[in-house]
This record gives sequence, structure tokens and C-alpha cells, in this order.
Amino acid sequence: METNNAMKLETERLRMRPVTIEDKSAIFEYRSDSETNKYQGSIPNSLSDVEAFINKLAKHINEPSSWFQLVIIERASEEIIGDLGIHFFGSENKQTEIGCTLNKIYHHRGYATEAVRSVIDYLFHDLNKHRIIASIDPANESSIKLVERLGFRKEAHFVKSLFINGQWVDDIVYALLKDDW
Repeated sequence: METNNAMKLETERLRMRPVTIEDKSAIFEYRSDSETNKYQGSIPNSLSDVEAFINKLAKHINEPSSWFQLVIIERASEEIIGDLGIHFFGSENKQTEIGCTLNKIYHHRGYATEAVRSVIDYLFHDLNKHRIIASIDPANESSIKLVERLGFRKEAHFVKSLFINGQWVDDIVYALLKDDW
């Protein structure tokens, strides 16, 4: 597997590749939906907001202190149905954080599980990461079920620790070790 922006992952029903500026309209379609993104830190109001988001992302995977974003494409339709972000931490760079956003019309079909499982395999086996975390709003029951289904364990519950959309919210941290995968 390549470790640059030509990186691609495939599953039975999905393809994942690095996000490009050409993806902005498809990303805006689901990320601008307040229902789909009610647990996100920001909801884009325009295509230029999505462009700014894409332009801030790392151009290469595994850069310390960066976010790298993949689009999730349904193979049958070739439609972008979501995206998955990977946060590569500081200089030791053996830990990552992941987050997934899926268009609400594709919820409850197993796509998020399939995409996240593939990325976990890649992070542990191709990039030799030690630990993956997921930071989740306690009200986001779907994401909690997703990470628990994949073997993540709850490690922390921080009370009113994040200021999102004008209010202080709790944050639950789940983690998965390579040894447990």
C-alpha cells in the first residue's frame, strides 16, 4: 500500500481515496446537513467553507500533527457517500484518531463499519500504528455502537470539555490497541 496521496483502499462495496478539491460539491451535500452533522464541530455554509476545509488537510498520509481525509465511495454507484478523517499525532506518531461522516441516506447499511474496519487494518498493518482513538459525543449512539462493534473500549468521559456549536459538550474517548485487533 502506498503512503502518499495516491493511497486507495477497497472493500467489497466501497472504495476510499484521498479527498480532492473536485469532491467539494459531493462533500458539501452531506456535510451541510445539520442532521447528519449534529455532532460535528462545524457545518459548512457554502462550497467555499468546504474548499477551506479541504485546503487545510495534509497532502500526504502519516504526516505528524495533521489530519488526512479519505472520501468513501459506493462502488456500485460510484457516488461519494461520506468521508473518513485520520488524525496523526505528534512526533512519535504511533497513535491516531479517526472520525467518520456518512451521508444520512446511507446510514444503517454497514458502510461505516466496512470503511472504518478497512482503515483500522491499514493503520495497524501497513502503517504499524500502536493505538487508534475515537472522540465521540455521548449522545451519538450510532458512533458509540460502531466503535464498540469494532472492539474499541471506552477509556474516558470528559464532562463539558469541548465547546461545539456555541455550547459546552461532553466527550467520550474510545480506543483500540493493535494487540487487540
